Amino acid sequence: MKIVVDSNRIIAALISDGTTRELIFNKEFEFFAPDYMKIEIEKYKDEIIEKAGLQEDEFDVLFSILFDKIKILSLKEYEGYLKEFSESLSDFKDVAYLAVCKKINAEGIWTHDSGFREQKVVKVFSNIDLLNYLRNLE
Repeated sequence: MKIVVDSNRIIAALISDGTTRELIFNKEFEFFAPDYMKIEIEKYKDEIIEKAGLQEDEFDVLFSILFDKIKILSLKEYEGYLKEFSESLSDFKDVAYLAVCKKINAEGIWTHDSGFREQKVVKVFSNIDLLNYLRNLE
């Protein structure tokens, strides 16, 4: 299943070795994200390190491992869809995630950001939704 992953899920996976991290490593999902997501997460690096109780080198290794599981799309690849979604969300920086969804024909976006529920164009998945999807495959 192709899913666009929001930065809040990656931050959660960096902070805690829990359900979110398990879902990222599940082979049933193929994750995608806009290129600026890495920069967005890097802004919170010190806060993440503190909350997770990690050393900087441990953060860097985990960051790299997580991003090996995510296909990153450059702005050039999805910019043609930005205008289409420019008024779908109040937070313009999140429009890139919708554009990536459209570009790759994803099933939806995995996020816990309630702002994505403002729009009705792209399906929004939570951890519970993805766990239920996996349960239904059994």
